[in-house]
Amino acid sequence: MLDIQDLHIRFRNAPEGREAVKGISLHMDEGEILGLVGESGSGKTVTAMALAGLLSHAKTELSGAIFFQGLDLLQASRETVRALRGKEIAVVFQEPMTSMDPVMRIGPQVEEALVVHTKLSAEERRARALQAMADAELPEPGTLYRKYPHELSGGMLQRAMVAAAIISEPKLLICDEPTTALDVTIQEGILNLLKKINREKGTGILFISHNLHVVRKLCTRVAVMCKGELLEEGPVDQVFYHPQADYTKGLIAAIPTRRKRG
Repeated sequence: MLDIQDLHIRFRNAPEGREAVKGISLHMDEGEILGLVGESGSGKTVTAMALAGLLSHAKTELSGAIFFQGLDLLQASRETVRALRGKEIAVVFQEPMTSMDPVMRIGPQVEEALVVHTKLSAEERRARALQAMADAELPEPGTLYRKYPHELSGGMLQRAMVAAAIISEPKLLICDEPTTALDVTIQEGILNLLKKINREKGTGILFISHNLHVVRKLCTRVAVMCKGELLEEGPVDQVFYHPQADYTKGLIAAIPTRRKRG
């Protein structure tokens, strides 16, 4: 479904020769949950934004290839990429409170992709939005439909963002650290929701995180990035129990455990 080949990303205002992403190659099968991990500044979010066509051509230079279902997104027109974004490729961002319009009700924001990509009537869009909110396990979707973002908790807002992302049943769902700002119990609920979406709808998920513990619980395969480079990739258990790169070993060693130290 997704095949990244020798991807280079450079911000135009960066010093000559300095790249945010340095020639990574990565593939993702249909219906797979792939974890992309690394510390802040490793290039994982920039890579995801390139996949979604969210990087400004005026501010970035991109080379290589990103094949999505056989189409090279880097060579495709802006209109083609725009038609895919929100329909075939959807994104769930890290901070729902800053990602959602504070003066727009939840319901219209959830159904926004349908406004852009379909000719459904207002009644049909509302019905689809309520169903997506129910699929995201939001309580009383009919009531929440008319609420504003500030009236929802962080966990409910994140579920509303998931509902907005899955309403058009995309092939690829990009989740950019969607559980970072949430407490542990709500985090667990979001992870279970993503597993359910993957299992029931066959949606492929690219899960970006710096938290290896979360990635281990959710993903089937993991890729590790550091300073714009892809250090290693493989099945989750292989990378966790037999890491090859010293950087990966350090990330795993930093995972908190119940074992008493000192």
